[in-house]
Amino acid sequence: MSLAVGQPAPDFTLKNQDQKDVRLADYRGKNVVLVFYPLDWSPVCTNEHACFVSDMKKFEKLNAQVLGISVDSVWSHKAFAEKLGIRYPLLADFQPRGSVAEKFGIYLADKGITGRAIAIVDQAGKLAWFKQYEIPQAPDVAEVAEALAKVR
Repeated sequence: MSLAVGQPAPDFTLKNQDQKDVRLADYRGKNVVLVFYPLDWSPVCTNEHACFVSDMKKFEKLNAQVLGISVDSVWSHKAFAEKLGIRYPLLADFQPRGSVAEKFGIYLADKGITGRAIAIVDQAGKLAWFKQYEIPQAPDVAEVAEALAKVR
């Protein structure tokens, strides 16, 4: 399934690295940057999250909540977040594996991982911007911030 910009983003509830439920709908009234990535600990994913951590003030100024999503477990997310100093939620799309990524059309069932993509969900819960990337390509955080700045 593929989503189009302007459509409602599929709601979901996933556990974060602290084993607490995080629901997309709970962020209505705030823009949300969904960072879909293949796996904790891989070199590209590590660099990608390091860039988001470094530029977090940009996203906070733009009234945005960043949420990382991969098929890793909450325990892997916890260790990964602690190692990199990640303070935003990392969500475990673990069971059923890739079910949220599938709703966004980016679950790679043949590999058992989440594809790499960024989705911006606006304050009303609609998909405002979406871009997929090749697995070895880290998103340009400045491009994401620029797209977020245009979301009303």
